Amino acid sequence: MSNSASEKILTLRKIIRDHDYKYYILNQPTITDYDYDRLLNELKELENKYPNLITPDSPTQRVGSDLTNEFKNIHHSIPMLSLSNAYSLEELRDFDRRVKDGLSEGSIPEYVCELKIDGVSISINYENGLLKYAATRGDGTIGEDVTQNVKTIRSLPLIVTPKEDLHDILNFEVRGEIYFEKEEFQKLNAEREANGEKLFANPRNSAAGTIKLLDPKQVSKRPLRVFLYYFFTDEYAVQSQDENLKILKKLGFRINENFRVCGTIAEVEEFCNKWEVTRENLPYEIDGVVIKVNSIQHQKNLGNIAKAPKWAVAYKFKPQQKTTLLKNITWQVGRTGAITPVAELEPVLLAGSTISRATLHNPDEIERKNLMIGDFVLIEKGGDVIPKIVSVDFSLRQDSVTKIEIPEQCPVCKGPLVKNVDEVALYCVNRDCPAQLKGKLIHFTSRTAMNIEGLGDSLIETLVDNNFLNTFTDIYDLKSKRELLINLERMGEKRVDNLLTSIENSKSTPFPKVLFALGIRYVGAGAANKLAMHFKSIDKLISASHEEIEAINEIGPRISSSVKDYFSDKENLRIIDSLKKHNINFFIDSEISISNTLEGKSFLVTGTLVKFTRDEIKDAIQKNGGKPVTSLSKKTDYLIVGDNPGSKVQKATELGIPILDEDTFVQMIEGKSNV
Repeated sequence: MSNSASEKILTLRKIIRDHDYKYYILNQPTITDYDYDRLLNELKELENKYPNLITPDSPTQRVGSDLTNEFKNIHHSIPMLSLSNAYSLEELRDFDRRVKDGLSEGSIPEYVCELKIDGVSISINYENGLLKYAATRGDGTIGEDVTQNVKTIRSLPLIVTPKEDLHDILNFEVRGEIYFEKEEFQKLNAEREANGEKLFANPRNSAAGTIKLLDPKQVSKRPLRVFLYYFFTDEYAVQSQDENLKILKKLGFRINENFRVCGTIAEVEEFCNKWEVTRENLPYEIDGVVIKVNSIQHQKNLGNIAKAPKWAVAYKFKPQQKTTLLKNITWQVGRTGAITPVAELEPVLLAGSTISRATLHNPDEIERKNLMIGDFVLIEKGGDVIPKIVSVDFSLRQDSVTKIEIPEQCPVCKGPLVKNVDEVALYCVNRDCPAQLKGKLIHFTSRTAMNIEGLGDSLIETLVDNNFLNTFTDIYDLKSKRELLINLERMGEKRVDNLLTSIENSKSTPFPKVLFALGIRYVGAGAANKLAMHFKSIDKLISASHEEIEAINEIGPRISSSVKDYFSDKENLRIIDSLKKHNINFFIDSEISISNTLEGKSFLVTGTLVKFTRDEIKDAIQKNGGKPVTSLSKKTDYLIVGDNPGSKVQKATELGIPILDEDTFVQMIEGKSNV
């Protein structure tokens, strides 16, 4: 085994985890599905070659997760598996060969082809005909309870009437895809643009963001739709996937009628080719076709491999492409000072949204593609993420095209630009550049950092332009400017008071998130957590040597150098000192000693907590010797309940499991309660 292989595996895992976070948590993917699968396959090949390097936390050992801390968890009775992907007809034929090899001799498989809706997976359970709960896919084993949001989908029955020919089926689970239609998605983005809000990248992105809103009233204002494709019950033995679809339709569920039962792989290929060409005619987005072995018995015989079934595959369409005019190049300034060229395009409809801009990443890409203003360019939106320019159609180039000039000054502050050694990007080095300040503030206040609700992109721009905000610390001085804030356009007393409350609440943000919020270059959420948990306080991190920082697992020289550079800057230290005076949390309280008060006891948490976040109460359980669990069983020792705890309370009562509120749990830790 070579050190280079080990290092490559660690690097790939970090890159994939970063993309998982952007895709599942932020709903802001930055690479195509194809590029993501390429990274994952490269990791799989290396791990297969060096199986001793496989660890339980490797991305290859999981389905992928959209779990947050904002909804209570639900354990899936049947795992929601991911699908293997095929990107060519040859790979489809390989799938067919594997299926036939896996079945007994003489078995001829049928396939059901279904359109792959570009939406969000959902599991919905019915008891006695009534919709009981709905859960996201989560990590495939545990999802999040989004029942109230799912109930706003008007095409989804809240009660199912018994059908005589279906043996009065009343207790069952259905699964499907929640999505937006193209027209509704465009309306939603138009409204967001009018309100100065950040636009959704695509319909899937908007559906994922909507289903995770905390206020069901807001969800009800958005026309979510759902197609169901899976049905399971202990009360009836379904024989095939096409019977699954027929039962769903009989029970009153909305299915996608564009499915086909195929007797051969040639028929499957014909179906895939047809819809790859005609997908633009559909009112919703699809990104491929799902092919499933039709017989349920055959599915059971084939089984699963890793986290995907052997009896199904997703055939992914090639990225959609269009030709349009490159009208101009503008230059954006990010929070790190990086200057990014953005192509301004003649608007064109592509993959369900109107594209008028595309990123070019860096000046070198302009030269590499030989781009000129006035060129006709081929653009694509692979995987329905950020559009990019693929190439220039030189056959359409005219004499009137003009060369793209690379700026020598920052387009915002007119400060000097520099190019670091071994980097292709240009950087503005003026720390007072307004564009950098806005980017840093947007990052600092984001949900994954300080989580200051109400302080969105457009309001930050307004506050910077009106000289309310010049550093992070100015955020915590806004309460002294309440009256001035109220008089700003589109503000008012209620909005300002809600904002000030959220700012005050952010002071209790855990240290790992505070460290991430500072925006230290190369220090993402994962690295920030490792650094914070290791050093326990900002002061110890500031005084740490390169060697001490690099000794932390997966923290390399690049991160170490960036951290040291950040804390060697006197202005950054001044800002940290100022934030300390505002009682921002720059340490992990190691004085809360690890005790054995809860030793040998398991705890399940349900409902909305007041005194703790989910991470905090999990940490408190572990620090005191207990074990947090994710599902309720006879072996669970205690159920900790918050507001709106749901059905687990009744089940715990039936099982005789003691129920604790937060105050009793705290007393238990302190040894004041013997519940």
